[in-house]
Amino acid sequence: MTVERLEFKTEVKQLLDLMIHSLYSHKEIFLRELISNASDAIDKARYESLTDSNIMEGEGEWKIRITADKKAGTVTVSDNGIGMTKDEIIKALGTIAHSGTQEFIKALQGKEIKDNPELIGQFGVGFYSSFMVSDRVTVISRKAGLKDSKTVKWESTADGSFVVEDTEKTSKGTDVILHLKENEKKYLDEWEIRNVIKKYSDYIEHPVVMDVEREKESEIDKGKKYRVKEEETLNSRKAIWLKPKSEISEEEYNEFYKHISHDFTEPSKVIHYKAEGTSEFTALLYIPSHAPFNILFKDFKIGPALYVKRVQIMDHCEELIPLYLRFVKGVVDSSDLPLNVSREILQNNRQVEIIKKNITKQVLDTLADMKRNEYEKYLQFFREFGRVLKEGIHFDFSRKETIADLLLFDSIKKQAGVYITLQEYLDNMKPGQEEIYYITGTSRDEAIKSPYLEAFKDKDIEVLIMLDEIDDIIMGGLREYRGKKIKSVIKGDVDLDRTGETLKKETKQRFEKLIDFIKERLKDEVKDVRLSGRLKDSACCLVSDEGGLDPAMEKLMKAMGQDVPSSKRILEINPVHPIFEAMNTVFGKDSRSPLLDEYIDLLYNQALLLEGSKPKDPAAFAKAVSKLMVENVKYLQG
Repeated sequence: MTVERLEFKTEVKQLLDLMIHSLYSHKEIFLRELISNASDAIDKARYESLTDSNIMEGEGEWKIRITADKKAGTVTVSDNGIGMTKDEIIKALGTIAHSGTQEFIKALQGKEIKDNPELIGQFGVGFYSSFMVSDRVTVISRKAGLKDSKTVKWESTADGSFVVEDTEKTSKGTDVILHLKENEKKYLDEWEIRNVIKKYSDYIEHPVVMDVEREKESEIDKGKKYRVKEEETLNSRKAIWLKPKSEISEEEYNEFYKHISHDFTEPSKVIHYKAEGTSEFTALLYIPSHAPFNILFKDFKIGPALYVKRVQIMDHCEELIPLYLRFVKGVVDSSDLPLNVSREILQNNRQVEIIKKNITKQVLDTLADMKRNEYEKYLQFFREFGRVLKEGIHFDFSRKETIADLLLFDSIKKQAGVYITLQEYLDNMKPGQEEIYYITGTSRDEAIKSPYLEAFKDKDIEVLIMLDEIDDIIMGGLREYRGKKIKSVIKGDVDLDRTGETLKKETKQRFEKLIDFIKERLKDEVKDVRLSGRLKDSACCLVSDEGGLDPAMEKLMKAMGQDVPSSKRILEINPVHPIFEAMNTVFGKDSRSPLLDEYIDLLYNQALLLEGSKPKDPAAFAKAVSKLMVENVKYLQG
C-alpha cells in the first residue's frame, strides 16, 4: 500500500494556524460546515443520477449520518453522495482555490476571528474548521458511479502536511472522522450534537441521522425494560419557502436565513412570495443587514439556490439575479423548469429570464419601500451595500433611473453622515441651474477642501461628494436625471457666471499672449491652457475633458493592469490670482525671462499635486520651492 505525504499550500498552512490558535467563540460551526459539505455532495450525486443511474449504486434514500464514538473520542460525519477520487481529494483539501485568499487571511489576522463568525462559511473554507476541535482529521472517500473506483484515505494533524493512501470502503460517499481534542469532548454528547444541528442545520433537505439509545419495554415480559439503538432523524427538513407566510414565524425566517447565508445576524428584510401566470415559482429572498467580507471578490458566490419541484439543482444560480443585487440570499423553487436543467440551458431559457426580471423588480420595490417607510433601516443597508447597488446604473440601462432613485449622496452642504437623494438635490437647485454637480475623492475632507469647489462655494451651489472608486463611471453612465445633466466639477469647462461676457472677453484678451506662451512651454504635458471658471483662491488646476477619465479612476485601472491610453489634461489658470498679474507684467517686460519658465513649471507641478498626482520631477520641484522660500526671506529682511 502506497502512502504519500504531501505539503499543504502556503495559504492552507496560514489558515490552519489561524484556526487552531484563535480564540474562536463559535467552534460548534465545524459541524454545520461538515453537514453542509455532505449535503452538497448528495446534491451533486442526486443531480448526476438524473442522467446516470450508476450513481445510485442501488441505494435508496440519501442520508447524512453522525456517529459519536466516546471510546475512540471521535465524531464522524458520513454521506452517501458523490465522493472523491485521489486527485480530487488532494485538490479539494490541500489547496484553497479563491482569488481573495490572502485578503481573507489578512482580515482574520486583523480582527479576532470570533468577531467574524460568518467568514468561515461564506468563504468556503468550512472543512478546515474541523481542526478547531480536532488534533487529527481523517477523510475516507469513494467516488460514486465509477466501476473501478478506488477508496482514498486522507489524513492530517495540521502540521503543514497530509498523507493520502488507498483503503477500503464498501459504499460510495465520504466519511469525515474527527479525533477530538481532550478539551472538546463535549461534542461526543448526544444533546450537544442535537443542539448544534437544531441551531444550524435544521433546514437541510436531506435527513441528518444518528443512532441513539432508547429504553423500551419488553412486549413479552411486561415491566421489563431494555435498551436498543434506533436511527433518529435530527433535522426537521422543512421546505420553509413552500409554507404559507401566515404559518412562518419571524424566528423561523431568521433561522433559515442564517442557515443558507452562514451569517450570525438577522436579515434586514424578508421577501417571500409566489408568482403565478406565465411562470410559476416560489421565492424566499433575504436582504442582509451587513455586507459579507468577500462581496467584492471575483469568486463571490452569486444568486439564490435553485430548486425545481423541491429538488435542489444548484446552490448558487447566478442567472436568477443581476450582478448588482448579488447581496440577495435565498431560494427559488420553480414548477416550470426541467429537473435536468444545466447552466447552459439556464443562460438561454425564457422562463429563467422571466424569473430574473420578476425577482429584480421585487427586490428594487422592497428597497424603495424601505427607503420611503423605514429610512434608518435603509440608511444602514445603503452604507453596507450602496457601492454594489449603484453598479446597476452601469449594467442595467433599462432600470438606471429606478436605481438612481435609491441612491444616497453626501454633499458639501450637509454634515458628515447626512445624505440626500437626487430628487432632493433637484428640489434645492438654484434658479437657472441646469446641471447636477459632483466631485470624486478618496475622503470627504479632501473633497471639501478641493480647489475645484471654490467657485461653487462662492455661489452657494450644492455639489455631491462621491468617494467610491467606481463613482465616476457610474455617474458617467447615468448622464442625466429627470432632464438635468450630471457633471463632474473636475472635468470639462465650468461657467457658473453666465453674465459679464464682455468682462470675460477683456480678461481673455489681457492674458492671451501669456496663455499662448504657457501652452508652448507645456505642449508635451498638457492638451490646452485656458482661463478657469471654477477657481477663486487657487492659482491653477488640471481638468479632464468632459468625457475623459477621472484621474483617480485612471490610476485604479492602471493599477489593475488594464491598458489605459495616456490622456493629457487641460491646465486652467485663475485670472484674478496675483501670480498671473505678476507673470503677465514680467512677460510684458521680457518674454524671455527665465523666471517665467520657473513659475510655469512650479504652477504645473502644483496642479499635479492638487489632482493627487506626483510632480513631474519631485527633486526639481522641491529645489524650486526652496529657492522661492529663500528669496522671500531675503525680501522680508530688506
